[in-house]
Amino acid sequence: MKNQYLAWIVFSIIIAFVLFSAFNTTEAGDQKDSFTMYSETRDIEGLKIAVNLAWTLLCGFLIFNMQAGFAFLGAGFLQKKNTLNYLTMSFMDFCVGALIFWAFGFALMYGGSSLASGLEKGNAFIGFSGFFLAGNAYDFSTSSVWLFHMMFAVATCTIIAGAVAERFKFHVHLIYAMILCGFLYPVFGHWVWGGGWLAHLPFGSGMKDFAGGGVVHGMGGVMAFVGAWMVGPRFGKYNPDGTPNIIHGHNLSYIALGTLFLLFGWFGFNAGSTLAATDLRISIIATNMFLSAITGAITVLYISYFKTRKSDTVMTCNGALAGCVAITASAAYVPHWAAVIIGITAGLILKASLHIMEFKLRIDDPVGAISVHGANGLWSLLTVGIFADGSYSEVKGLITGSGWQLLAQFIGLVTLLAWSLGTGYLIFFLLKKTIGLRVPVKEENTGLDLYEHGLNCYSG
Repeated sequence: MKNQYLAWIVFSIIIAFVLFSAFNTTEAGDQKDSFTMYSETRDIEGLKIAVNLAWTLLCGFLIFNMQAGFAFLGAGFLQKKNTLNYLTMSFMDFCVGALIFWAFGFALMYGGSSLASGLEKGNAFIGFSGFFLAGNAYDFSTSSVWLFHMMFAVATCTIIAGAVAERFKFHVHLIYAMILCGFLYPVFGHWVWGGGWLAHLPFGSGMKDFAGGGVVHGMGGVMAFVGAWMVGPRFGKYNPDGTPNIIHGHNLSYIALGTLFLLFGWFGFNAGSTLAATDLRISIIATNMFLSAITGAITVLYISYFKTRKSDTVMTCNGALAGCVAITASAAYVPHWAAVIIGITAGLILKASLHIMEFKLRIDDPVGAISVHGANGLWSLLTVGIFADGSYSEVKGLITGSGWQLLAQFIGLVTLLAWSLGTGYLIFFLLKKTIGLRVPVKEENTGLDLYEHGLNCYSG
């Protein structure tokens, strides 16, 4: 009965938004497509717009491929009996999150940014134009920006899904995914990317987060911390004396495959954030991302090897992802040698954070999302203030002799922690006290595949 109740809540919310959009969107049929003149004249400016539009869409498609990476990676870390549940969570938080981001999350985030047509209205704290991509926002440029940044929003939800997997109620996950994509993520995103107050701090160049090291990964990781803490560890994870048990994942091949999918998509995540193929910095950005990823992987591999005399493939994969997260905020601003240092540090942070979470705080995170995305998302913000060399957008860090940018980044980091911890605690607390976060222990032991979906991922 509770599952049916939750399902009706989710379904009713989605239907309400769709009906609301049908009655509140304005006619845009009389608008002249601003690209018409370029498609007719075929001039250089028109070709430039077409190339940049194609680049933005292509990178958005690459980021979509990351959802497959998240699905494989998370499923590989989990027990066989929960595989279908996690795959469904990863797929459906994408669906409901994207719908809510279309309805009003995008408007709250980018209204006032004037990034594209129909996004003119907003202030330093919130946007209020571009709802439902209607009116002046019914435009080719705005649609491409929405598609690209929608991929960022839903990735934040999927980060959380991994940390609370194997004991979290499916429909509760969809509810907080809608709240996250509709309000929590867009508000902080507006402060950084939508022309908000963090972007206009009077220090350095204002807070900078080039591709979402803090906005996406930091926020997702911190929210994952709150969710995993409030739902509690999996049954059997900790002994009565507090020592942790290892709960092995059921398919290590999935972990390696998911990592490769994510690395491939990350090129679009970082380089695509220029929103322009005519910005030749894309080659620097892509190279920095790759250098940080591989040095993160190498660092974690050899830390594990020197400690155990075994080459830990699973942790090596997470090391690569930690390197990707760590460079995401600063990929456009730092030289290549700094990307290597950032990746090495990301591997060290990953190992330290995993130890603290599991042994000190006793927070059960099956996939390591808190350490990969949360801890290294925060580190990513600081890398801008430390390693930016002034060669792009005149962003200058400590290596140029200026500490103002680091101050701006630190203010952004503290704001991210306060917003994510505060709002995350409120949302998870209310859900826990009303409809509950966790499945019953009996069903957890049987497996969430049967409990939530009525069948197993693997026959027999």
